[in-house]
Amino acid sequence: MRTQKIRLTRMMLMLAALSGFAQAEELQLGRTMAWSAYNLGTTGYNQAVAIGKVLKDHYDVNLRVVPGKNDVSRLLPLVRKRVQFSANGIATYFAQEGVFQFASDKWGPLPLRIVMMSYGDSNQALGVAADLGIESYADLRGKRVPYVRGAPAINIPTQAFLACGGLTWDDVKRVDFPGYAAMWTGAVNGQVDAAYANTVSGPTRKLEASPRGIFWPKAPHADTGCWERMNAVTPFFTPHMATRGAAISVESPHEGATYPYPLLITLADQKADLVHDLAKVIHTHYDEYKDADPGGIGWALDRQVFQWEVPFHEGAIKYFRSIGAWGQPEDDHNEGLLARQAILAEAWQKHRSAGGGDADWYALRAQALEQEGLDPIWTKGEAQ
Repeated sequence: MRTQKIRLTRMMLMLAALSGFAQAEELQLGRTMAWSAYNLGTTGYNQAVAIGKVLKDHYDVNLRVVPGKNDVSRLLPLVRKRVQFSANGIATYFAQEGVFQFASDKWGPLPLRIVMMSYGDSNQALGVAADLGIESYADLRGKRVPYVRGAPAINIPTQAFLACGGLTWDDVKRVDFPGYAAMWTGAVNGQVDAAYANTVSGPTRKLEASPRGIFWPKAPHADTGCWERMNAVTPFFTPHMATRGAAISVESPHEGATYPYPLLITLADQKADLVHDLAKVIHTHYDEYKDADPGGIGWALDRQVFQWEVPFHEGAIKYFRSIGAWGQPEDDHNEGLLARQAILAEAWQKHRSAGGGDADWYALRAQALEQEGLDPIWTKGEAQ
């Protein structure tokens, strides 16, 4: 009897191993994979590492996560083929559009594609010092608002929240900072009265714990004027109720805006089978990594926004279609985004051939898009 049990146990182990090998062979993932991501310790980096554990445990794939301190350092390895994917932020949209730091001759509009995205329970918002008694973004008139040099991912959303309150940069006292951390230190120390962040970002806790405290004005979802003005600056924001963040909870949610973070992206020429299989892994193993980081829940299938501002990769589309999550409306939207990228690519080639500068590119870009009935959104650099 004991011998039979041992044989049965060995047989079961062999079958499990064979099943694992079959599963690994079924998916075209290779043995190694590399992603760029935000710095060590960030929620984006932690989520990438958690998904990497799934890849290793189930498919014997080694995921190397390459941290990047800024938008350029995350996208450059992708463009140079040193990584296959990037767990990136809103600079994905700026890079597609060829604006701000991507308007230079070294860049131009990029043919980026989404694999999947994470929508967590936090918001992106312009927080204010609670000791000011500010209740809405309109109350920031005349107040000190930070501007981080060379950081459109901070300055453009800040401009959008000012717009929600009917304000522009001309209506506030702009205070320049060299970086994100310095900006939030300035808020704590009383140098500025507001600062932009994800509501779960570490520096927001410092302001919350300081004598000033923190308050997040609303971007009211029913206020069509606020949202029309915001979307004219930042079409990538979507209405969202946050339940996580400094001074935010399930009992005290924040009515505001967000965008997906991180966005798992790749280039248009990435192998469709690889993208298909990676999307499948992230979806089917969701329960195994969702609790590794508070933002991990954002990868759930029902949190994917298939009609966003950057097109999905054909490999991801194939997978989502196979499980009934993708249909004709998503196809139509994606085709429109691909057409926009094609217009931008053609305009960029004309710009490069003419040897123009950044200002010439913005003018040519706007003309090309407007001729096709599309909104260029930005017709020059920051602080418009």
